[in-house]
Amino acid sequence: MPEPYTIRTTWEGYYLDGQSAVRHRAVVSLFSYGLVFSTEDGGSHSWPYADLRQTQGFHADEPVRLERGGDIPELLVVPEPAFLTALSQTAPQLATRAVRLRQRRRLWLRTSLAAIGAIVLVMALYLWGIPVLSALVASRIPLAWEERLGREVVAHIAPPEKQCTDPIRLRFLEAIITTLTGSLPEQPYTLRILVVDDATVNAFAAPGGYIVVFRGLLDLTGSAEELAGVLAHEVQHILQHHVTRLLLEHASTGLLLTALTGDVSGAMVFGLESARLLGTLQHRRQHEAEADVAGLQLLLAAAVDPSGMVTLFEHLHEEGQNAPRFLHYLSTHPNTTQRIATLKALAGQSSRQFRKLLPDYDWEDMYHICAAPHP
Repeated sequence: MPEPYTIRTTWEGYYLDGQSAVRHRAVVSLFSYGLVFSTEDGGSHSWPYADLRQTQGFHADEPVRLERGGDIPELLVVPEPAFLTALSQTAPQLATRAVRLRQRRRLWLRTSLAAIGAIVLVMALYLWGIPVLSALVASRIPLAWEERLGREVVAHIAPPEKQCTDPIRLRFLEAIITTLTGSLPEQPYTLRILVVDDATVNAFAAPGGYIVVFRGLLDLTGSAEELAGVLAHEVQHILQHHVTRLLLEHASTGLLLTALTGDVSGAMVFGLESARLLGTLQHRRQHEAEADVAGLQLLLAAAVDPSGMVTLFEHLHEEGQNAPRFLHYLSTHPNTTQRIATLKALAGQSSRQFRKLLPDYDWEDMYHICAAPHP
């Protein structure tokens, strides 16, 4: 005869009290109000279902784990697969809470993955997307837009009351620019050089053709050829749209998109604010390398000795290791040692004869360019 069917009333598992790592063997019984279990040491426990949460055993092939309490809860683990079915039938409300817990865990997992994906997307946009988009936009924006940005930079960093305006000495500097650009094909920019009466050792290009040189850097030059090296570098930043791209990258993706769609007025709001920060921004290493090489080629095309460019960079690097006032220029023009080595190698490949810039001018007189009264 077949064995009579029996209803299962007890289940074997183990209990952890949350105070130690000792596992106590337990015999568990299910009732309508809760479960009761006794341990091998003679203890007896009654847990109402309302106090419990199921954290494991949602499938038939894994043990059921029930928790009770706060940060370090008591645990009851029943490894028998049939216990899950019996528990679901006896305490359906506990099963509902378990489903909600699983849903919250899935939601947390999806949210975490979405957050990680967003971070990766933002990093990718910053490292690759924004530079590519900036290059595309910079080549399409109107010249008048660049010139307005440049005027904003000048108004903020080199206002009239800070500019050195000696007309004779400024003409000598303009003559250097004319010599450097004489071999270039026609280009849209009107290049302007401004000198700021400030001991800061710095020089930078602004959008629209402006080159700003601080008195501190000019005082360090030992010849017109040394300054020509700096100017050639900055001219290339302008011609290759590096300056405008730098501002576009710094401003926001909103600026990029508005400029790309032709909304110049909307982009100007972002751009003018960023233009005020241009003196503190760093060009990308790729842009610095491009401006170095193209600037040296500009010197060679104009028959200007490129050793002046190398000499000034060497001097800046040597002095900058001990003098804090040099750090501003060096921080915005990084990798000085490698740049010097590259420039030396390129300059050494040329065997042409060079002209002397401003042959009838005593360069030390240039140090007095800011001695004249400012307007």
